[in-house]
Amino acid sequence: MSTVSLPQKSRSTSAQQKRLLKKIREDWGLYLAALTIAAFILVFLFVPVLKVIYVAFQDQSGALSLVNFVDFFSSSLFRESFFNSFYVAFMSVILASIFALPLAYFTSRFQFRGTVLIQTLGIVPLIMPPFIGAVAMQLLFGENGTMNLLLDEYLGFTIPVMEGLNGVIFVQSVHYFPFILINLSAALQNIDSSMEESAQSLGSSGFKLFRKIVFPLALPGYVAGASLVFVKVFDDLGTPLLLNVNDMLAPQAYLRITSVGISDPMGYVISVILVAFSVFALWVAFLSLKGKDYSTTQKGGGGLSKRELKPKELVMCYAVIILLLLLVLSPHIALLLLSFGTIWSYSPLPDAYTLSHYATAFEQASGFIANTLMYAGMAGLADVILGTAIAYLVWRTKIIGRKWLDFGAMAALAVPGVVLGIGYLRSFYDVEMPFTGAPMATWWGIIVIALSVRRLPYALRSCVASLQQVSPSLEEASENLGATRATTVRRIVIPLMAAGILAGFVTAFATAAVELSATIMLVSSESDAPLAYGLYVFMQSAAGRGPGAALGIIAVVIVGLATYLSHYIVERTREANGLKSL
Repeated sequence: MSTVSLPQKSRSTSAQQKRLLKKIREDWGLYLAALTIAAFILVFLFVPVLKVIYVAFQDQSGALSLVNFVDFFSSSLFRESFFNSFYVAFMSVILASIFALPLAYFTSRFQFRGTVLIQTLGIVPLIMPPFIGAVAMQLLFGENGTMNLLLDEYLGFTIPVMEGLNGVIFVQSVHYFPFILINLSAALQNIDSSMEESAQSLGSSGFKLFRKIVFPLALPGYVAGASLVFVKVFDDLGTPLLLNVNDMLAPQAYLRITSVGISDPMGYVISVILVAFSVFALWVAFLSLKGKDYSTTQKGGGGLSKRELKPKELVMCYAVIILLLLLVLSPHIALLLLSFGTIWSYSPLPDAYTLSHYATAFEQASGFIANTLMYAGMAGLADVILGTAIAYLVWRTKIIGRKWLDFGAMAALAVPGVVLGIGYLRSFYDVEMPFTGAPMATWWGIIVIALSVRRLPYALRSCVASLQQVSPSLEEASENLGATRATTVRRIVIPLMAAGILAGFVTAFATAAVELSATIMLVSSESDAPLAYGLYVFMQSAAGRGPGAALGIIAVVIVGLATYLSHYIVERTREANGLKSL
């Protein structure tokens, strides 16, 4: 009997060994991919940020100390900059909420024509970089802008909308309020209508119903949008610089590093405070929702019960919406007029109109445009490759530490662009490039890396959402038929994720194309500069604002087309999936 059992045992052991070896080979590839991605995130995100933090806590002798933070809070300029940044971010959230709440509530609560158009126009401000809108809004609402010239002529008074911190708050609120609008509208559409009906049957109506039932149920969406607005405003660099408001943290960090030098400790201290407040804002948003239940009892929530408006109510509703849309779209209108205007100074409108600014923009800024298309394209490609790989490793494998890849990539959201730029200068300036011997921090490729790190979270979330729509049973069927994991990913998973991957690329490309905070720190020569840097340079002088506005319109068109393409891809995919499900 023993002579018969040995070969069977041997064959069984051999089969197990083959399966084990196959698993080891596949797992080895997965771990290699995970380690490569982790190394990229570690070197180009965590190392620069940790370097900034480490330098901020060093004294002149190199020992760890809090002396730099003591010096920071001992300076009246830095204390003022700290409180100004907090004040501007907080007030921007308040004003952005005033813009977003009526648009979100009216389009979700009442029945009237143009709801989709209103929601679409409400998102348009996001496709224009805020620092470009700052110049346009100066022409409309500044001391000698259209509004104040007309008010002074006909009513004898002016409104200091764009003076000092007020201008920064106004510009930032107009630009970033769509974050609240998008998230709040989605939350309102997911509210269980039965809860609203129950409250109405108990006598609740009007503002009381909104205050006690509707808004509390939509609070997660509002908090998500408000926290994004706070972080974005607190970290923004371009808008305060163009409005000549330097007593804020981000401009102070930039000015200290570019004027005093890369060894100045105050720039690093400010960077640490910027990162800390970004993390703090996201943490507060998390705590505000912790331990509370906002779930609905029906699939999809159902949304608020829409009701018909009386004629007078309809007129008032349209009046509020049109006023808000005119206000938030005013930067685009002013930028368009400026791009065609010959002279626009001390007059409500330009004196005459011309196409010469566009000719100048294409003649002098063709390099900026070409660089932007290349940099943003390369960054977008890198992001979807990394995003697809991370999504698969996290959601389709069981390798150790896979969740940390997701956390590490998403950590880029809490790092301001100016901080990442400073970190790159400090970390890679002493690293020499092969063959040329030039510092790595002055190489144009470092701009591409910075853009890819900054936009990786956007591409990653798109890839994750796309992968979650692919049934694992398809992969299991492929592997049961003898296909390897790599073949399954290449032939099954990636084709089914194609729409989400493309949408992620377009999102990363569109947002990277107008990135200023990181790139302004890393541009070493004008020949390597992207479009956002060119816009900033043009807008510095009165003579350059016409061509700068034309260049801004070109940037808006590029971002707008990319955004439209992304939405088109997503909608076509949803329609296709819906037809397939039928």
